[in-house]
Order: sequence, then C-alpha cells, then structure tokens
Amino acid sequence: MIVKTVLMLLVFIAPLIIINTGIVGSTWLLFLLYIISGFGMAGIGMGIMHDAIHNSYSKNQKVNKYLGYTLNLIGANASIWKIQHNVLHHTFTNIEEADDDINPPFFLRFTPHTKRYGIHKFQHIYSWFFYGLSTVSWVTAKDFVRMVKFKKMGFFKEKPSFSKELYKVIGWKALSFGFVLILPMFMAQQSWWVVLLAFISMHFVTGLLITTVFQLAHIVPTTEYPLPDENGFIKGDWASHQLFTTSNFSPKSRLFSWFIGGLNYQIEHHLLPNICHVHYRKISHIVAETAKEYGLPYHNKHSFFSAVGQHFKMLRQLGRIDGLKAG
Repeated sequence: MIVKTVLMLLVFIAPLIIINTGIVGSTWLLFLLYIISGFGMAGIGMGIMHDAIHNSYSKNQKVNKYLGYTLNLIGANASIWKIQHNVLHHTFTNIEEADDDINPPFFLRFTPHTKRYGIHKFQHIYSWFFYGLSTVSWVTAKDFVRMVKFKKMGFFKEKPSFSKELYKVIGWKALSFGFVLILPMFMAQQSWWVVLLAFISMHFVTGLLITTVFQLAHIVPTTEYPLPDENGFIKGDWASHQLFTTSNFSPKSRLFSWFIGGLNYQIEHHLLPNICHVHYRKISHIVAETAKEYGLPYHNKHSFFSAVGQHFKMLRQLGRIDGLKAG
C-alpha cells in the first residue's frame, strides 16, 4: 500500500509539476502529461483514498484521515463522499433513491424501477461518453448538490456544521483547481482553451476508468434491484442483500486488481469494507464457499471485458424493456 501510494501520487503530481514549470511547448506533450496524470488520479481514487475513507488503509486512524484527503487533492471531497459511499451506497446497495450511485440524470436509466424514456434506447452507446465526464461533474457541481441533499437528509444538523464544511469544500477545490488548471493556463505555452481541453482529457480518462469499474459491480444482468415493502423494509438480511446486488469480475488478473484497488472483488469489499483491499483475493475463496454453503449467489465474471459486455447488455435492456427482474 505504501509503494502504491507513493507511485500513484507521483503519477498524478509529477506531470502537473512539469506543466507548471512552463517548459512544455508542444500541444501533444501537454495532452500526454495531463492524460498520464489522469491515470494517477484514477489510481488515487481507487487504490488510496477508497481504503483510507473506509478506515481500512491502516490501523492508525490519523493515517486514514490524512490519506483520505488525497480525494480532496484531486478535486472532490472526502467528507461528502463518505456519506454518499460509505453510508448510503454500502447500506442501501442498488435500492433506488437511497443509493445515489444508481440515481443518474434523466438520460441514463440504471434500474428497472426508473421511468423509461425514448432516449434510453441508445444509452448503451452514449453512456460511456458521460462516464468519461463524470468526474468533471463531480469536482465542479455534484459535491455542492450532494451537500444540499445530505443536509435535507439530516447529515448536517447544525447550520455552523454545514457552513464550516462548505468553506472547507470551496477551499480544497480552489487549491486543487489552482494547481491543476489555473496555474497551467498561465505557465503552459498554450492558449487557455487548449489547457482546458487537456484538463478535460485528464478527467475523461479518470472518469471512464472509475465509473466503468464501479458500474461493472452493480449494473449487470445478474444483480438485483430490491424495493422496500409497505413498511419500508428490504427482504432478507444486510449480508445477503450485498450478495444479491453485487458482482465480482476478473479475479485472476493481479496487475489489474492492483491498479484498481481490488475493486474487482466488490463482493468481498461490500461484505468486509473495513479490510484493506490487498487481502481480498485471499479471502474471496472463503466468501465464495460460504455463500455456496448457505445457498446464496456469488456473482463473478471471469474477465474485465466479459463484465463490460454484461454491463453493455444491461444498459441496452434497461433502455428498451420495462419490468426487468428487480429482485
């Protein structure tokens, strides 16, 4: 984890330092450096901050706290993401409205319960473009939208708490955008709009990687989308719910698993989020055997590309058919 942390931070920061020295004269080199930084950003998001905010990076909570700020460094916010991901997504996985991961804009349909529009018929084609833009939306507007939403849900009960957090969010974003975008506009030997396009290309790499990896775990034909009963309860226990709504993929690719922070073992992560991802592969056999013992599903796609194919299929079905299996 230490080696990965140092490496991913370097891959993210070093190209930006080179850009900010003012020595980059060619457009293609500017784009290349930003794209390399995008891979580092994705590595930080999936392999460092994810464990840190789950308190599974280290037994030392201060280490987890400060490494969680690496999410702030790349333009998002650790406090807001902790509510959205740790609390809501991990508690109410694949439950419409409660799980924000399956509540996209109207032109995307991720559950059988969402109203279907004509445009959804083509979402299996155009979704990938919007996946690439997802982190641009995240670091600019989505954090503020979620703050307001979470305040209404009771997560910021006192006004000083909300205001203080808002100032922190603005401060971190100003620091990140200043280093990643504003300073390069002055220092790079390129027009401001060229730098902006290179910045967007960086985010496109990050957004496409991160969003695709997370979507493959929950939006596939084998996963379910349960609805609460009239009393607001979900059938079954929490652990079983995670097995019905989550899927693994590409379990044999160690290098790929290393880069994406073990997120190909989503079942293990959802059941045991307090365990560092470096242990998922070893415990996956125990989890699979236990699921079989109790007659519960253990969804697993043999490769990344087969999982992509299944996600593509699911997007197409959701775009054309009402009343799919909902769990």
